[in-house]
Amino acid sequence: MPRRVSVLACTAAVAVLALSTSCSRKSDNQPPVATPSLTLNHDKVPIGSPVKLTYKFVVAPGAKIDANYWVFVHVLDPTGELLWTDDHLPAPATSAWKPGETIEYTRTVFVPNYPYIGEATVRLGLYDQATGNRLTLNAPEVSRKEYLVAKFQLQPQSENIFLIYKDGWHPAEVATDNAASEWQWTKKTATISFRNPKKDSTFYLEYDARTDLFAPPQQVAIRIGDQTIATFAADSRQRKLLMFPLTAAQFGTGDMTELVLDVDRTFTPGSGDARVLGIRVFHAFVEPK
Repeated sequence: MPRRVSVLACTAAVAVLALSTSCSRKSDNQPPVATPSLTLNHDKVPIGSPVKLTYKFVVAPGAKIDANYWVFVHVLDPTGELLWTDDHLPAPATSAWKPGETIEYTRTVFVPNYPYIGEATVRLGLYDQATGNRLTLNAPEVSRKEYLVAKFQLQPQSENIFLIYKDGWHPAEVATDNAASEWQWTKKTATISFRNPKKDSTFYLEYDARTDLFAPPQQVAIRIGDQTIATFAADSRQRKLLMFPLTAAQFGTGDMTELVLDVDRTFTPGSGDARVLGIRVFHAFVEPK
């Protein structure tokens, strides 16, 4: 009797293994749900600079995605070392993608300060956070449903316009759970100085604000000298990226330029923290055109 039980158990185990292998093979042979591609607005990107990433997914005819999958995005050096990620939920959500349509959107991210210069590759895929399941895509597969979609060159940070945070800034802080997340709080008025590019440019400002403390939201003016370049309502508790066009004439003719952020209202955190705070700035950047 014990031998018969053992044989039956082995037979059952083999059947389960065969079924598991069959299911795995069936899953691996699933047709691609979309053809992905990624375009960068620059093929050479200095460390610390913003880069626009345009994602495109051409949904396959007959494809049906029954869950909201994340796009995982891995930027790697030639040895496979992970430099940074841009994982995100696409808009519209994958459950709303229709067969044959093209989904396209652009995200602007800042290149982290990583000690590497040279070629970088970008891999992406679609995965379900709840189950870990990944979908098959129509692109060169590097590893387990992770697909190569772009290559570009990382350049030294010295290629950027160097910004000097002068008066009106509190010391830099770093997130305890993410060393790549750094910010500085402004005081009521905060000044940034930089070499005059003497050409039309774009000023990038990524910030958040304590919208829970102000109604209406704080108002921020951006000035160069006695000119008000732009104003905006600091109406986001989440990180928000704004872009402002600047003309060569607004910079003036001097070798250096000073840009001022002026916040109409400030607050003090309390609980022993007596700092006077305006808005929190994650990134400021001047990009000549």
